Amino acid sequence: MVESRIKPFKQQAAEHERRTEQRRIFRRNQVFGLLLIAAAILIWRLFHTNAAWIFPPGWWRP
Repeated sequence: MVESRIKPFKQQAAEHERRTEQRRIFRRNQVFGLLLIAAAILIWRLFHTNAAWIFPPGWWRP
């Protein structure tokens, strides 16, 4: 339920600041989690592919 009373400006500003900080931390955690998932998929894919596709014969010689 939404609170219908009018709040003092300082209280409103403090709540807005707190929500902004929580939102920033939440977004940071989302990005970090997505990067972890992407890295896990990439590593899994590298280990489950043909090694000759990644390192063709003679790749280390100019």
